Amino acid sequence: MTTKIHNSNTACCSIPPVRSSYEPKGSFKAYAGFSKTYQTGPEGTSRALIAVYDIFGFWPQTQQGADILAETLQVRVIMPDFFEPDAAFPMEYYPPDTTEKKAAIQAFFGGPAKMDKTLPNVKKVGDALRADGYKNVGVYGYCWGGKVATLTGADSSFDAVAAIHPAMLDASDAKSLAVPLGLFPSKDEPIAEYEKLVKAISDKPFASRNAYKLYPTVHHGWAAARADLSDPENKKQYEDLYGTLAGFFQGVWA
Repeated sequence: MTTKIHNSNTACCSIPPVRSSYEPKGSFKAYAGFSKTYQTGPEGTSRALIAVYDIFGFWPQTQQGADILAETLQVRVIMPDFFEPDAAFPMEYYPPDTTEKKAAIQAFFGGPAKMDKTLPNVKKVGDALRADGYKNVGVYGYCWGGKVATLTGADSSFDAVAAIHPAMLDASDAKSLAVPLGLFPSKDEPIAEYEKLVKAISDKPFASRNAYKLYPTVHHGWAAARADLSDPENKKQYEDLYGTLAGFFQGVWA
């Protein structure tokens, strides 16, 4: 049987997550129809961010990033379990070095991680936040979640979206983009496609509020579950990314 390929990013489909001892500052709560969402940052603010994790789901380094943004921007960050009722992709399948494992990851992208299922759920969370009094809502995501965030940018009810080491990078996504985009790929993303996407968003009416930066010294996943913060270069660029990401949203909301 031929396996349908949903994600052809080799690094995305080969680099495993990294264990971390970080203790997240937030807590898990039910929200917007999800039984589990990681929430961090002050309540009662007027601004919120929706975080879309990578295929490994809730991971300390990803939650650490949410904590950094929440503290830096003084915003509420909500990270829903977008794979409900399914689980995140199992770590034991990494690296997917057999035909069975390769088929499993592509089936995951076409099943629990299917875009048609996820995009309406992002909108649902955004609607819930606005109903709860948040006037400004942005979205950011990693890897698969970076693709989700980019496609969410077609919805002008969000203020801005950002993609960190995004999988399935496609310059044609710029056509439907209606809000500012933050784009932060690693050395493992297709550079030519990144450059085409940057050129395409530079023609948008909100071009001055876009932000983009290539991180050529770090691997796909360096800012989320695959982050190895014991490595000095990874740690340096991890910190740089979150500072840049905070500055992007700050600039949009200024």
